[in-house]
Amino acid sequence: MNEPTQPSGVDKSSITPDKLAQAAAIANRMKTEINKAFIGQEQVVEQILLALFAAGHVLIEGVPGLGKTLLVRALAKTFDGSFARIQFTPDLMPSDVTGHAMYDLKSDQFRIRKGPVFTNLLLADEINRAPAKTQAALLECMQEAQVTIEGQAMPLPPPFMTLATQNPIEQEGTYPLPEAQLDRFLLKIVIGYPTEQDEKTMITAVTSGQIGDTLNVSAVNAIIKPATISTVQQIVSSLLVDGRVSEYAVRIARKTREWPGIAMGAGPRGGLALIRAARAKALLAGRDFVTPDDIKDVALPALRHRISLAPELEIEGHKPDDILGSLLEKVEAPRK
Repeated sequence: MNEPTQPSGVDKSSITPDKLAQAAAIANRMKTEINKAFIGQEQVVEQILLALFAAGHVLIEGVPGLGKTLLVRALAKTFDGSFARIQFTPDLMPSDVTGHAMYDLKSDQFRIRKGPVFTNLLLADEINRAPAKTQAALLECMQEAQVTIEGQAMPLPPPFMTLATQNPIEQEGTYPLPEAQLDRFLLKIVIGYPTEQDEKTMITAVTSGQIGDTLNVSAVNAIIKPATISTVQQIVSSLLVDGRVSEYAVRIARKTREWPGIAMGAGPRGGLALIRAARAKALLAGRDFVTPDDIKDVALPALRHRISLAPELEIEGHKPDDILGSLLEKVEAPRK
């Protein structure tokens, strides 16, 4: 298979069909490469790519052993990007994430020791196991793509993306993420158990001539460079959004603030997340414009972490996706 052509520089005022086709080919080829290592869960892979191309961050929720680390490593390899993993624990300090200033005896001066956050893809594993001050260390990184150490602001290498994981079952010894930090994640992705067929395929692949259960991404090819991801992100940010489609996204976000059973609705970032993720969805489809269906398709991952259910609904076992599904059925989409 021929490698996709890398799109040249982007003029935000116009996107040629060739540039759009090149960017869409890159996106879909990356999906194919990831699927060589990460078996099944196609919707999860697509949503990860949506967040990457929309220059956003993701919160991944799933029980241990579903391949979250493998997924991130495979994604990093597709664009020859750097990857770092931090295991969040109760004793993890902010400086363990961002880095710190240290005194160098040889040079008789302080120098900056950069932390693992200086990477393209940062896997913050079990982020809710670290205390609030350590979780907050990621806020500047996620929002400003920079780290400030001893008053010196240092940019993170583009593209930068945080992929934080949390276990939905174990709550003992955890520190729930505050709403301010949850709002920084463009999408919340839920990874469930694989299908029976996918699980059979995975077991066959892992146990065929391989020692142990080491994460193997050798089959994944690096097809582009990090700079190309930044170019694709620029293309995505320039895709057309009709005024009626924007109004549809705003209506959905505002409806969460008055919907029965929702104690706290999505803020303005909810509507922004819908538009950003929908633009990336349009790119994967090879379109230069966003449709109402794009908005609807990304609504659950874009909003499920931005709402809080009323206590009585939580007691009854209702999930945010259930309530959002009912809401989406009632909010009228714009017609052609």
